[in-house]
Parts: sequence; C-alpha cells; structure tokens
Amino acid sequence: MIPFSKTPLALKLGLKISVAVAAFALLPACSDDDNNRNNPPVVTPNPNPGDDGDDGGDETPVRSLSFTGVPAPATDSEKRQILASPKVEVDGEEYDLGFHTLLRSGDSVNGNVVFGQLVDAAGQPLYGEDGMLKVTDANEHTSLLPIGERLFSVSQMETRPGAMFLMELDQNPENGELSTKDLWQIDQSGVDGGWVHCAASVTPWNAHLASEEYEPDARSLPTYIEAAENSYAAGMLDYYADPAEWNPYYYGWNIEINVTAKGDAEPITELSKHYAMGRIAFELSYVMPDSKTVYMTDDGTNVGLYMFIADTAGDLTAGTVYAAKWNQTSGEGLGSADLEWISLGHASNDEIDAAVHGGDGQPAVTFDDIFDVDAEGCVETATNGNTECLSVKPGMEKIASRLETRRYAALMGASTEFRKEEGVTFDPTGNKLYVAMSSVGAGMTDDVGHIQIAAGNSCGAVYALDVAADSEIGSDYVATNMNGLIGGIELTKETRYPEDSPFASYSCDADAIANPDNVTFITGYNTLIIGEDTGSGHQNDVIWALNLDDVDADDSRAGLTRIQTTPYGSETTSPYWYPNINGFGYLMSVIQHPYGESDDDKLAPGSLEHRAYTGYVGPFPAMDVTDE
Repeated sequence: MIPFSKTPLALKLGLKISVAVAAFALLPACSDDDNNRNNPPVVTPNPNPGDDGDDGGDETPVRSLSFTGVPAPATDSEKRQILASPKVEVDGEEYDLGFHTLLRSGDSVNGNVVFGQLVDAAGQPLYGEDGMLKVTDANEHTSLLPIGERLFSVSQMETRPGAMFLMELDQNPENGELSTKDLWQIDQSGVDGGWVHCAASVTPWNAHLASEEYEPDARSLPTYIEAAENSYAAGMLDYYADPAEWNPYYYGWNIEINVTAKGDAEPITELSKHYAMGRIAFELSYVMPDSKTVYMTDDGTNVGLYMFIADTAGDLTAGTVYAAKWNQTSGEGLGSADLEWISLGHASNDEIDAAVHGGDGQPAVTFDDIFDVDAEGCVETATNGNTECLSVKPGMEKIASRLETRRYAALMGASTEFRKEEGVTFDPTGNKLYVAMSSVGAGMTDDVGHIQIAAGNSCGAVYALDVAADSEIGSDYVATNMNGLIGGIELTKETRYPEDSPFASYSCDADAIANPDNVTFITGYNTLIIGEDTGSGHQNDVIWALNLDDVDADDSRAGLTRIQTTPYGSETTSPYWYPNINGFGYLMSVIQHPYGESDDDKLAPGSLEHRAYTGYVGPFPAMDVTDE
C-alpha cells in the first residue's frame, strides 16, 4: 500500500517498461496468433527455432518492447484529456505514438448517417421526446478488417436497440495513419435487431464477432407489457413497428458479421446470430487459433465461464457448449483452481432458431415451456441475481442449454459464481488464456458453492489459464486451471490518499489496476494490455501494458506501465491489438461516454465534450511474430 507521505509513482513522468523475450517459431496449430492478423502475408514458421539460416545457428532473435508511460491525471486539465504514450521502443528502435480519433459520436462522413444514431427495424432514425435525434455516446468495440485492397471497421454500440456501423478507412502507406473514408449503418433487422453490443473479437477468418450483453430475463420479462415497465428493457420497444413483437429470447447471442467488398462497389454485410453457442450476458467470445474452440465470458454477478467447440473449423453454426466447474486448489489471494468442463450438449443454429421464432405451426418457446419452478425435485440455483428452484421439463434439455445457458449450466453442476467476468485473450507462445474479472466478490467470496476465495478484491483481477490438448473434448486449447495473475490494490481508511491529493477519490491504488475490463495480448513481446472500466477505483480509466516477465506476486504494481488515460466519467472499451495491417500495428481503443458515468457536473452547459471517441493508439511498426 502507498502511505500518505509517499509520492505515488503516478506523479512521475516518463515511466517506461521494458520486456525482452526470445521469438520462437509457433507450432502449426498456432500459426494464426491470438490477435487474428486479418489476412497479412502468410509466413511459414521456421521448423528450427533460432536458426537464422546461416549454418544452423542457434541464436534466437531478441524482441523488446518499451512504452513511454503517461502519468495518472492530476490536474483538472489532464483529467479532461486523453493522455496516451507519446513513444514506443520496439526491438531497439523508437517510434512516435499517440491517440488518433477516427470518429466521435455525432460525426457524419460524406453526408451519410450520423455515427451513433439509433434506428428502428425499418432503418428510420429514432427521436427522443425532445424531438432530437437519438445519438448514443456508448461507442464500443471497433475492429479492423482488411478485405482485398480495402480496409474496413465494424463499430458497435452498447445500446438498446443496439447499433452497428461500417466504416471504410484510408491508410497512409507512408506512416500508417488511418482516417475515415466512408460510413454506413448496418441493418440488423434480419436478426431481430441488436441488444447491448459490448466487446467483440475478430475471428481467424476475418469476421467481426459481436456480443449481446445482459440478456433480458425471460422469466420476469416474458412480454412487452413487463418490458415496458422495466427501465433497462423499455428502450428496445422503440425498435419494433408493434411492441408486441418483443421476445426476450431474441437477445443474448453472438452475432457474426462478414463484410464482402468487390472492387470499388459498396460493401455488403451479412449477419448471423449463433444460437448454437448459447445465450448469456456476453462480454465477448474469443475464437482460438484452431478456428473451432471459442471461449465465452459472461458479465454479471453469479455467472459462468463457457467454451464452445464447433463441429467444423471456421463455422460457428453447430457444436457443443461446455461450462467450467471450479475445483478449488487454493482460496488464498485471488484463488486458484483446476477446471473441469461439463458438457451442455450439442445443438445447431437451425434447431434453436425454431425454438426462438417458432415454425411449422408451433409458437416460439417461453420460459414456462422450459422450466418448472418450485416443483417437487427441483434444484436450488443462484444465477445472475436469480435464486430459484428449477427443474427442466422432459424433452426440453437441448432448448434449455441454449436459451437458458447459465441456468442450465447451474443445474448441470457447473460453477455459476463468477463476478463481473469480462475480457479474454490468448498467448499462443505461452499457451495461456487471460481472463479479466472486474471485481472478485459476491458468489466468489461467500461460503456457498465451488468458489470460496477468502478475501476477494473490489479492485478486480486478471486470471491466467493454462491450455492443453484434450482428446475427449476434441480441442488442443482446453483450459486446465485458473490462477490469479494480478489484482488491484484496495485502499483502506489508513492507506487512502489525503483529501488534498488529486487522487483523493480513488478507492484503488493509482499505480495498480482498477476493475479490469478488456484485455488483449501482444504476441512475441510477452505483454498483456489491460483496459479498465472503473468508477470510484480510479477517477480516470486507464489502459495498462503489463510486462509478464516482471509480474511479482508480492507487488501488484510490478510490470505495469500506464499507456493511456481517458477523460472524466468515461470508460476504456475493448482495446484490441493488430500486429500487422499492411506493414503497421494498431492498438484499437474506444472511449465511451465521457462525463457520463461520473463527474457530469464538470461538463459545461452546451459542451459537446460528452461525445465518445472511436480510435486507436499507434501506429506501431509491424510486430507480427515471424522467424528471421
């Protein structure tokens, strides 16, 4: 802990972090790295790592990465800005960095749609009671999708109804800087509209894989009448021509967006909701290098961790869902466990689509069609705020496994006690997954169930999971254990910053993580990027670079460099690393709802500084892992 008298590292400028690692050839199964290089030139791995081609030499090239850090914002001016690393040193050479804005909410391109506008099922803009166009500041994940000679980005909004936009970008061939060339609104009417699009990922086959978070509870919101009385769901009713179209099972799915662009023609977007993958509060789903194994994180209180094994590589329309069971090996610190994967069965999109929408003269399935509540022989469950005694009606097991995945997982004996489960990423060299937990508490720290961590951590943590081949499951990427990697440092009455400190409002140490949200990995440089979604933890949210070589179990600040901060009241959403897009690397970064989560009193009347930012940190040199 930092005592009152100690000047925090946050106030020191020019902080740097360095990491030097040997670059090894990846095994064939890992030839596509975790960051989905989106069709860069194919590089054949060297079968002899360390061989530089000269007489069988055995020295491996050494890679190094060093960011010039930024301070925790200390003045009012700094707390209103985006601070980003001005420079980075890669393999001994220095490059200029910075944050670059592609679009802000409310912008338009070529007189087309307004970025952030919400529309109904007919594609018509929605208006508020004041007659103003509904334009959201809830910008979320934005991707980079090279297609032929063109570069696109799908950008999604965390709203009800959900909004998505397609940008076409120009890339300066000399310095790699990106700018927005064109903008389109993506029509989601073919998939019943979108809902609370949170984080996303890019698949190895270059598709944008979107999420729908905080799925509406089908037990408490079965019809539009209940939805209209629910402050969270009511906004979705504006999407429909008739609010009676509401069906809670329309939402809570993964959505795959494929972009096709031929020549100079206007691009085409094709959307599919993957019912086979289950329905939860998706933070995001992450496809592993085999294009079959997918890890799916579930945001909320008393939630689960899931894995999907597709029948066919590159095709998410059919497969088996598994839910993790935490077999605890330690309750100290952040806790640790061996993982057991419980099958929730196999299903296809078509099978579940019929249940969601009805067909062949049958109505759509409801919660009451799936479960008996408080019936003889029911099982007590606690999932995402619902404490219930449930039993699945005969013959409804497959439908339950997909429409009510979390509830069914609990009935099957999986662990549904995780708290605020957020981003996930993969290091193919170390064969490790990293999963962020924004908070370690609630079901993770009580004395009920599988997870019983002694102390918890309100500042959150990142967990590391080893993966290995499992012939029974049929994947080379099955997580076998889960261990706390790094946590925030909770401040107590004795260790809080003094009242005259610029960090007086902090409940977490300024130089450690606070409520980690999304994570991404810089393959070949042993560096984990951690973005925050914090309220009182830090007044200004941070994106960190964590040098994994310097992680110290006794010091949660070790190895961290602050590489970006956001203005008052905003959230860092979905940092995502692209190591090589036409010779340049990019760390995508979105800044959601400035002044919207806190500190709204600091926004001057009439100011437009509440508008969100969609952009990137960079450009970096190309940093994909190849053998030299």
